[in-house]
Amino acid sequence: MARVNRENTGMKLDDPKLYTNREISWLRFNERVLEEARDPGNPLLERVKFLAIVANNLDEFFEIRVAGLLQQMEAGIPDAGPDGLLPEELFEAVSGEAHRMVGEQYACWNDELLPALKKADVHIRSLKDLNTAEQAFIRNYWLDELHPVLTPLTVNPAHPFPRVVNKSLCLAVLLKDGEGDTLFGVVTVPRVLPRLIRLPREDEGRRVDYVFLADLVRAHIPQLYRGYEILGTAAFRITRNSDLYLDEEEADDLLLAIEDELKRRRKGDTVRLEIDAAAPKQIERRLRTIYHLTEKQVYRVNGPVNLNRLMMLYAATRRPDLKDAPYHPAEYPFAEDLDQLFAEIRQRDILLHHPYDSFYPVVQFIQSAARDPDVLAIKQTLYRTTEDSPIMDALL
Repeated sequence: MARVNRENTGMKLDDPKLYTNREISWLRFNERVLEEARDPGNPLLERVKFLAIVANNLDEFFEIRVAGLLQQMEAGIPDAGPDGLLPEELFEAVSGEAHRMVGEQYACWNDELLPALKKADVHIRSLKDLNTAEQAFIRNYWLDELHPVLTPLTVNPAHPFPRVVNKSLCLAVLLKDGEGDTLFGVVTVPRVLPRLIRLPREDEGRRVDYVFLADLVRAHIPQLYRGYEILGTAAFRITRNSDLYLDEEEADDLLLAIEDELKRRRKGDTVRLEIDAAAPKQIERRLRTIYHLTEKQVYRVNGPVNLNRLMMLYAATRRPDLKDAPYHPAEYPFAEDLDQLFAEIRQRDILLHHPYDSFYPVVQFIQSAARDPDVLAIKQTLYRTTEDSPIMDALL
């Protein structure tokens, strides 16, 4: 192979044109995920799932990458990256791309997926369109499940604005009291509540109906603020800086250091505000002031403020005709006994090709090693673990 002499080609490795910015590149990757949601060749509920994945990816992008970029700007770091972009210039570019992508997300949801879902007999209903039986169900659901766990707060000197959990659903309320004063209220919706509520049906046909939890809470705001005139409401959601800052060499107790960082992360600076497109300007300005945000950090959305919760629509809707057929990976007959397992590995290499081969042998391997008293350490990088991860159970 001939060697390329950079001096002869005139190539300068410090030329910014040679480099693509990592953040911009990542947003373009997420754009390709969004293309899967737009693709009519994919089963309908798979498209919904892809849209939820796009939203979840953006959450993580803001929590880590945008948060780090804002910290660079706050610290006054004057250096440009290899691509020649200063932190302020990069933030402008990232903000523009992110706003465009969010607009395309909601256009996909409103203009493509919602009509297609309705045509497929999966209905997202408005409360005003419910029949008598459905209204009775919603009334009972409100009284039994929602009202007892919601705490309306009116912000005043004695009751400051509450600390809102990262990515939790909230409703801001503009109120007028009996003396004509305008007040600000907020209702935080517990994260354990489902964001979609399935309406019961007498028949067992293929039709399914849902209402959004935010719509239900919004409709009952007058019951939460009795004696006040409701001037306006807006669902909103904040994203906080969720990066972890650990110095393993300085930490005397790594576990304690991680626990402290996780606690600190709950109080991270706000990096994004998602709010109803129709939210009164007064509510937006108040929230921007509370969270110290610029206009570019506010995302007005024409639909539910947490599209990642559409994953529940995929999981709860049992319509195989709207999903990909289940994939069954090949099972490798791994030895259950640890001694046999290592003996087999010593004899020959074993290559597992995921997702075509089952991941279970890897889980078996970790579980066996965790049980073996002769194993001194297990070192691996874990990425995107689930709450019920068998590997985490084995390691803890």
